[in-house]
Amino acid sequence: MASQTWPWPDDLDALIAAPAFHRRLFENDQVRYLEVIIKPGDFVPVHTHQWTSVIYVQSTSDFIRRDAGGQVLFDSRQAGPPRQTPFVEFLGPLPPHSVENIGNSEVRLLTVELKHPQP
Repeated sequence: MASQTWPWPDDLDALIAAPAFHRRLFENDQVRYLEVIIKPGDFVPVHTHQWTSVIYVQSTSDFIRRDAGGQVLFDSRQAGPPRQTPFVEFLGPLPPHSVENIGNSEVRLLTVELKHPQP
């Protein structure tokens, strides 16, 4: 699964390390399509996303993303007013991180991971 340049082990892949929150809807050699649901109060354990992705954000909430050591990488409360949903985001690969939904609503995402080699 991991490419030669991806330094983290396959067992940190989102579907293996955090399967209660990531569901594979489709996968082939080019893309992997995931549904992600994080309910209020949920803590998603440390996992990775190896590939660049396009994320359709159906609903969102306040959340904190931490690195594998527990240091805060992103706190949505510090990012200004929440965006109106739905919206689309483009993200690069994500190294080991956890996510905690600290808000009152569900985070619901449809993610298309692009498995082509990165430049």
